[in-house]
Amino acid sequence: MPNIESAAARPNGESGETGVEGDAATDADVPLRAEGIEKSYGSRLPFTDRVEVLTGADIEVPAGEIVGIVGENGSGKSTLMKVLVGTLNADDGVVERAGTVGWCPQESLLYDRLTVRETFDLFGEAYGMDGDAVADARERLASRLDFERFLDYQVRNLSGGNRQKVNLSVALMHDPDVLLLDEPYTGFDWDTYLAFWELSESLVERDTAIAVISHLINERERFDRIYELRDGRLHREEEP
Repeated sequence: MPNIESAAARPNGESGETGVEGDAATDADVPLRAEGIEKSYGSRLPFTDRVEVLTGADIEVPAGEIVGIVGENGSGKSTLMKVLVGTLNADDGVVERAGTVGWCPQESLLYDRLTVRETFDLFGEAYGMDGDAVADARERLASRLDFERFLDYQVRNLSGGNRQKVNLSVALMHDPDVLLLDEPYTGFDWDTYLAFWELSESLVERDTAIAVISHLINERERFDRIYELRDGRLHREEEP
């Protein structure tokens, strides 16, 4: 079976070698918390300094809330998400997670030559789910996001929007306690966009903690709190 390099493949949100101090479980009311996250990258150009991306970012994602993270392109949003998930080592800081984690990255983790049905089987095995649980999740999410007729299509033959539906679904199929989404509705039509928010609201009712990264948030009333990533730090927007 191919190796799935993601927190989606680690039902407990464990990352192996993290490079982040801590990674201890936090309390159930705030299942994801990060403090003082720093990350820089070496420049590819000679005689140039390292590029500082995160310079002390702090964030809390409480249970039963939807947290938005906005920022300009290149501000470090995806880097922050990977550190929160545990697939990227931070240079410094503490990340605390409690419960299971689901991750929907901007670049999908799907395998082009597998069918959608086989994709669910693959991720279900990685999560440690039995066959009945995988089938139930597949049917429930395919119906909710309207891709039942594509279950036997290879991923490479899906449209961008349907591919993103599957990408989101495999992050959700094990009912995670924390859901981390990077530009999750890219390619969605209006009906699917509304279905996404209906699904998110039902997850919040079950106390799922959700963080959504986007370069643009139009419907701010859907979020319980919004942070802007600017100059390597997260700045919480004040309520109007």
